[in-house]
Amino acid sequence: MTSFIIISIIFVILAVIILMGKGDFLIAGYNTASKEDKKKVNIKRLRLVIAGILILVPLIIGIPFFMCKEDNASAEIIAAIIGIIIAFTGIILANTWCLKK
Repeated sequence: MTSFIIISIIFVILAVIILMGKGDFLIAGYNTASKEDKKKVNIKRLRLVIAGILILVPLIIGIPFFMCKEDNASAEIIAAIIGIIIAFTGIILANTWCLKK
């Protein structure tokens, strides 16, 4: 349980750093993109998407911990399904909503 709390705190700190605009180098793909490709991206929206994912991940990881104290396969399956949905939603938002028109 202690490791879960530490990981959750790290993810929230990373989300705050990205929202402040100081962690753009942590965003995969954006860091290595050319200047022309970076001009196509609305960085404020991309920061929101990445920070949202970073805040939701500890919540999803915590579902099995908080649903029951024993090993429960259904809680782990629910967490995995929600995690996959969040991942696909983040990918879609990053490739559509975060691009400049």
